[in-house]
Amino acid sequence: MTKAERAKYDAAAAEADARMDLADLVYNSRTEAGLSQTELARRVGTSQAVISAIENGAQAPGGIMLSRIARALGGTLSIATTT
Repeated sequence: MTKAERAKYDAAAAEADARMDLADLVYNSRTEAGLSQTELARRVGTSQAVISAIENGAQAPGGIMLSRIARALGGTLSIATTT
């Protein structure tokens, strides 16, 4: 594997990890709130299929969608970085 190929692979792996971290966050928050995907979707103003896609990692939500999900769950969105 060349350095360029390795860099591309590493970037894709990091993106996949981030997708799954978001998927776990949304799923765990929703189930802790006792909501179905359908109810969360209704509160967010989207479809159950979108919530499902987020929770299974097929779709990575942007900041606006994450904020809407947080509000629908009674919270707020907070983003932090660590080094």
